[in-house]
Amino acid sequence: MSHTFGPDADAPVTLDRREGPYGEVVLRRRGEEFEIIANGCFLMDTSDGRSERLLIDAALDALPAGRSAPSVLIGGLGVGFSLARAAGEPRWGRIAVAEREGAIVDWHLDGPLAAISGPALADPRTEILTTDLVAYLGTTTERYDALCLDIDNGPDWTVTEDNNSLYSPAGLADCLARLNPGGVLAVWSAQPSAAFDQALRNARFQGVRAEEVGVARGVPDVVHLAIRAH
Repeated sequence: MSHTFGPDADAPVTLDRREGPYGEVVLRRRGEEFEIIANGCFLMDTSDGRSERLLIDAALDALPAGRSAPSVLIGGLGVGFSLARAAGEPRWGRIAVAEREGAIVDWHLDGPLAAISGPALADPRTEILTTDLVAYLGTTTERYDALCLDIDNGPDWTVTEDNNSLYSPAGLADCLARLNPGGVLAVWSAQPSAAFDQALRNARFQGVRAEEVGVARGVPDVVHLAIRAH
């Protein structure tokens, strides 16, 4: 998720506002960029997708060498940068995206965000799961080679209170169970979290580390990476 602030930014124009099962979601345009707001909390915009792309690239790079057509579950469709990056990489096999907000899915299928995600959504490898990520991880029996999760502003700054459980011992155990041996968990964050890195180690993940990427707002975005042991 990329955050853009500044006194000279254009005033936002609301394009769509919907009340869903998890609260209000809003799509706004600010100049040439689009941004998504959930329950008054700024989630992301289209101004700088470097860290969302890193989320996908870092997970693929961390997989065991020679793994054929690895599968990836992207948690959160957002503005589509992560999905577009995954679909642009022929090495990925199945690409599943869990998005609980029907409005966001609509903005990609029939709205302004289709310009970013259109080719990716048309890719036969892509599947949209209109479901809550946390509930899905706790109930599905599917396994993936990579989980790339970007549903909050980070483990320490969640969009809704229910999302806190994703970063709890039980939530991380669900993530571990949903990964194939050698699989990678990648979690986007607006800032580093040493406590979350330790929580990953406590959950029996290996190779825990964080990669930073500089963005326009000054404070680097972070991708936390962890590996399920063979």
